[in-house]
Amino acid sequence: MIPLSGSPARLAALALPCALAALVASVAACGGSDSPNTSVPDSITQVMKKPMYQGSTWALRVVDLTSGNVIYDMNSNAQLYIGSVRKLFSQGALLDQYGAQHQFQTPVYRTGTVDATGTLNGNLVLVASGDLSMGGRTNADGTLAWTNFDHNEADNLGNAQITAPDPLAGYDAIAAQVAAAGIRKINGEVVIDDRLFQPFDFRGEFDVRPIFVNDDVVDVIINQGSAGSATPVDYRPKSSAFTMQSTLTTTAAGTDDSIKLAPEAPTCIGAPNCTGALSGTIPADFVPPIVPSFPLIQTFRITQPSNYARTVLIEALVRAGVTVTASTVENNPVQLLPAQNAYSADARVAQLTSQPWSEYAKWILKVSYNIGADTSLMLFGLANNGSTTLDAALAAENATLSNAYKVPMDQTHFIDGSGGGDTTATAIAVIAMLRAMNGRPTFPTYVDSLPFLGVDGSLASTTGFESDPTLAGAKGKVYAKTGTYVTGTETNGVVTTTLKGQALGGYVDTKSGRRLAFALVVNNVPISGLPDVIKVFNDQGTIAANIWKLQ
Repeated sequence: MIPLSGSPARLAALALPCALAALVASVAACGGSDSPNTSVPDSITQVMKKPMYQGSTWALRVVDLTSGNVIYDMNSNAQLYIGSVRKLFSQGALLDQYGAQHQFQTPVYRTGTVDATGTLNGNLVLVASGDLSMGGRTNADGTLAWTNFDHNEADNLGNAQITAPDPLAGYDAIAAQVAAAGIRKINGEVVIDDRLFQPFDFRGEFDVRPIFVNDDVVDVIINQGSAGSATPVDYRPKSSAFTMQSTLTTTAAGTDDSIKLAPEAPTCIGAPNCTGALSGTIPADFVPPIVPSFPLIQTFRITQPSNYARTVLIEALVRAGVTVTASTVENNPVQLLPAQNAYSADARVAQLTSQPWSEYAKWILKVSYNIGADTSLMLFGLANNGSTTLDAALAAENATLSNAYKVPMDQTHFIDGSGGGDTTATAIAVIAMLRAMNGRPTFPTYVDSLPFLGVDGSLASTTGFESDPTLAGAKGKVYAKTGTYVTGTETNGVVTTTLKGQALGGYVDTKSGRRLAFALVVNNVPISGLPDVIKVFNDQGTIAANIWKLQ
């Protein structure tokens, strides 16, 4: 989604070294007005000439998906910041690598024997598979639940929507299988085997591992209260691995809000009594941002996923009637694991099967789930050539994109799978990927996984085209990935924010019935906050709707 917060301290922390600033500065400012390609119609260039884009750089490339004929072209060889449009590459490659119907299997093994009383004299080991959901987003119909404003961006956006399914449902299902296998007591340890790939740093927050509970966050659920009283607060998942205490109070209408989570990224997970604090005040007439209704959602980061998952699994086992003699809260005892991949099939006592990857691709692309995209890169590397590090997986993907997809990788700069930091690409490279996916078996899934303009995902609330009735038909006819890159710098207490990159790339089913591929990017837009980012979102929606109308 949008890496932006209203907090000056958080915003300043987003400042990143702009190694490509000289490159961006060398591109003609406001490409709409200076582009030598006059085939770009006025209805599009007039949007690009708005005062807020003075000094900004635009790029646009539109081609016929089948023939490759170029329809509009503007600065398409400029290598610009594209943010999460990078996910078009990582998800396309992984869909092809695994297939849309691939399902992950997360097995649980015993490493000892079970006696006549049902006591396992040995350890119980869950072998992490990289399943991003672990059964915690499963709808009643078997699909994967997601919301247009994902809780992984709650602290950046100021709010989110949480899904309905129980985030611990998968662990309860595993525990029920263990009990059904005849195990009544575990006289040993419970261990998470997290050796599928090497942990990798996620944007300086924590090290991602191949095991997940609630997407590695604890949701803080703040409800509306009455002035002068404690604010009603809840949190999920509930686990002794991490608890929360709240002193948040509701104040009179018209007062300021000052909501604080401390620490947002607790390092104590794996130690007893690990607790986070919610404090501050919230006015009685407070209207939550983004989703203007309660509950207000904020999150704590689960910084030690394996420790947390181990505790969650033990608690699920206890709920299923299995006694566990090991400490519920402690560091994951990886020193007890056998040799990797040395488990015997007849020692398996449970297994969790994921939804098809098509459901995960939709989740990742619709809401721009960054950790999911970075983990996807790791999963691609593993399946492609056994890579277990982020750098090796990235090298494997780069080679595949170049050789199999004919993407000009010298026109890209990828640092992860999600589009973090100084991720760049030319419009030419984006179009190459979009065209390469056409005709592949996974192409229908790929298109269906993208946000639909004015309908769902990160394009659900894009409304810039609705002011012109002639553009209204574009709703649901543009399928595109958004990308946002915001930086903030603080000088003498004054925070300056810049939309370094806002991008949109995907497909348009035009009014005349053609299917086009398009890439649209603007860089270096001065902004004062989230409302300005939304304006750019809407302007790009207007441009996409004009492409629908004119072709």
